[in-house]
Amino acid sequence: MEVASSEIEVGLVTSGDRHEAARLEARPVDSLWVGGHLASTNPSPEVMVGLTRLVAATERVKIGSAILILPLYPPALIAKQVADLDRVSNGRLVLGIGVGGEYPQEFRAVGVPLGERGGRANEILPLLRRFWSGEEVTHHGDHYSIEEVTITPTPSQPGGPPLVVGGRKEPAMRRAAMLGDGWFPYLYSPRRYAASVATIKAQAAEIHRDLARFGWYVWVFLNIDDDGERAREQAARTIGGTYSQDFGPLIDRVAAAGNVPEVTEKLCEFFDAGARHFVFAPVTGAESSAPTLDRLFSEVLPALQSHAASPAGGAA
Repeated sequence: MEVASSEIEVGLVTSGDRHEAARLEARPVDSLWVGGHLASTNPSPEVMVGLTRLVAATERVKIGSAILILPLYPPALIAKQVADLDRVSNGRLVLGIGVGGEYPQEFRAVGVPLGERGGRANEILPLLRRFWSGEEVTHHGDHYSIEEVTITPTPSQPGGPPLVVGGRKEPAMRRAAMLGDGWFPYLYSPRRYAASVATIKAQAAEIHRDLARFGWYVWVFLNIDDDGERAREQAARTIGGTYSQDFGPLIDRVAAAGNVPEVTEKLCEFFDAGARHFVFAPVTGAESSAPTLDRLFSEVLPALQSHAASPAGGAA
């Protein structure tokens, strides 16, 4: 398995606060990402509102959703909102999508059966591209019936923003291979990432799909400290608080947490596994993430770029 390009892109997860977004955009980043939920156990913004705030707070970087739970929304509504945001941002939008499911109350809230979430997402993805063509859409599917609907103005990006599929399991990989413009897993080890790349490439080959323009994203929980054990403990507590479970035994597999050499090694492993767009989510607990980001940009990323440029970089 090999991903042809050696170019690395760097993204950061943000709350969408305009002051924080401005500070992060001043760093040498390619993208900023915002997540959100409709009704999770942890208070969070709604993702489309978060994207809107991020559009208003930035000028240069790509902006993305990490992750929009697609089956919670009517397809025409999402198509219209995304088209408008892409135009306002001058074509900077990337739509990270997933099917959710960890919070069943979100689906009850909008009257969408939990068991239909995968089928609905698979039906919505092609519909979005049809809406973004500016042509009239009539569609009668398993979950949606649409009669003579046209959405204008169309997005700034021809055909609409990239549709990057998030997830962890094989149905999500199949969705990415067949319908997506990229793959964006989270809580992954480099070994698991490499296996997912191989699966997606094999499934795309079965349908004769060219993945030359496909994006290989990875969400990376990040903490850097001279005391590597302290960094891992902080990261485990922070992630565990979000997911309400003990991440101590898992932290070395699902995060890049440790001292500079340890974090650099982990990111090089992700690169060799096929990842090209790294989206970092600092997990520093109550402490400021600024020192971790300072060391990421000044010490870790130069070493990762050097590895990527080396003859061995990207070998699987």
